[in-house]
Amino acid sequence: MEILYLSRKDVENLSITMKEVLEVVHDGFRLKGLGKTEMPPKPGIHPRADTFIHAMPAYLKGLEVAGMKWVSGYPSNMEKGLPYITGLLILNDPNTGIPLAVMDCAWITAIRTGASVGISAKYLARQSSSIAAIMGCGVQARTSLRALVETLPELSKVRCYDLYPEATGRFIKEMSAAFPRLNMIGCSTPAEMIEGADVVVTAIPIITDPKPPLRAGMLQKGGLAVSLDYDSAWTSSAMKECDKFVSDDVDQLLSTKEEGAYFSGIPDNIYADLGEIVAQLKPARQDDVERIFSMNMGIAVDDMVTAKIVYERALEKGIGTKLPL
Repeated sequence: MEILYLSRKDVENLSITMKEVLEVVHDGFRLKGLGKTEMPPKPGIHPRADTFIHAMPAYLKGLEVAGMKWVSGYPSNMEKGLPYITGLLILNDPNTGIPLAVMDCAWITAIRTGASVGISAKYLARQSSSIAAIMGCGVQARTSLRALVETLPELSKVRCYDLYPEATGRFIKEMSAAFPRLNMIGCSTPAEMIEGADVVVTAIPIITDPKPPLRAGMLQKGGLAVSLDYDSAWTSSAMKECDKFVSDDVDQLLSTKEEGAYFSGIPDNIYADLGEIVAQLKPARQDDVERIFSMNMGIAVDDMVTAKIVYERALEKGIGTKLPL
């Protein structure tokens, strides 16, 4: 027996597009909403303060993809010149359980996270949305913007903020080159960034004792907030003032809340799982003045559907290294 090993470079060289990932992540959410997935809340360990190493298994019936991601997040790595997110993903044959592939998961994590933002925007943002605000100008900000470009046809202006101005500058330079039609604006404060924004994406490091800068009243009526950083960026009052509060996985959200480190200030009334909305089991946005909050924690369903096209494309192109099992 053999497995296929795919390095980070191998995965990147497959040239999989955001449009392709949006399509499969959308299908994953739809199947999740229909109850055709198995995905227990992710267990984790926390060897250092504000760090995590999580196990993320999932199986999707119909698509017949199964596996687990073993992923770590270490905010302090950035000070060492190391990536914040690292890890591996294992794909298994659902019929035999035999591992098929082991692949780097950093690119997969980044692009599927951005795709989840695109799915939130597709259903929960006003489709006339033209101004996006992005807080935290790292890897997830880049993939989130790529997804917003695919899902918001009227998007024309992006207001961005990072604690480190040089990160904001790099983000603007790179994204301006990728999307010349966008007016990229660097902001000096979170308040300046969020002003007038139709869609706000926050992608800062997740920490257990944050001082959230985004408060009640900052998200305009009709706005959509998408949090990729748990409750690090938004105050409890900002989340609770929204008319609808959704999550990419309600069970995981509540399980994490029970552990006591995160989500103590989220609303008691959670409107829907994002999968329920994609599967059309619950209405999405119902008018142009609703404030909506989408808590996207990152789920293994998204990882597995993305890993499936990575694996299949690698086989087609003959990319990767075969190793004995």
